[in-house]
Amino acid sequence: MTPDDRPAHPASPSVSTTGDSPAGPGAALPRHVLERVRAHDPQALGEFYDRYVDRVFGLALRLLGERAVAEDITSEVFLKVHRAAAQLDASRDPAPWLAAITTNACRDLWRSGAHRMNRRSDSLEDAPGLAERLTRGQDEPEREALAREREGLVRQAIEALPENLRVAVVLHDYEGLDHLEVAKITGIEHAAARKRYSRALEALGRSLKETLG
Repeated sequence: MTPDDRPAHPASPSVSTTGDSPAGPGAALPRHVLERVRAHDPQALGEFYDRYVDRVFGLALRLLGERAVAEDITSEVFLKVHRAAAQLDASRDPAPWLAAITTNACRDLWRSGAHRMNRRSDSLEDAPGLAERLTRGQDEPEREALAREREGLVRQAIEALPENLRVAVVLHDYEGLDHLEVAKITGIEHAAARKRYSRALEALGRSLKETLG
């Protein structure tokens, strides 16, 4: 993606916070702040960065598997945000828009051939995901221990997926985007996005069959 190739804002739920009410840690910024982001207000851009930098970095890390490269991608994403701020739809949650920019930046890196997946990637155990739904422990300590162990196994299996299948799983299961949003981000049809996600789950199932029992 070139600096002039500004991303379109995919459809997403309307921003629920309005007026001057402060947004919670997981909520979108209020519309009036997003309007100021569109106007390149420095303070609003700083608030935007503080709110979303961890999310962008987490997505890049899950897709790329290397902390240093994910940090570079995160910097690149927010540079693109600054350049494309006028394209931000202040009436909607900007998370899918950011996911699109981040995913495209990662895909550009893959296409460049300059990046190789580091199989000894940084731990993602602090990021909830598929493994949480695979635990069978009966009490809380046991469930937590199993979740940590299984998260590592699932992470490794996701990293081994082809890039297009990895994107499908990460965007849907970790970013919480529906298949229509994933389709718009990846430039494919809705039905194709659902099929790609099913293929990813089948591949993960085969990979994890022996290790997870």
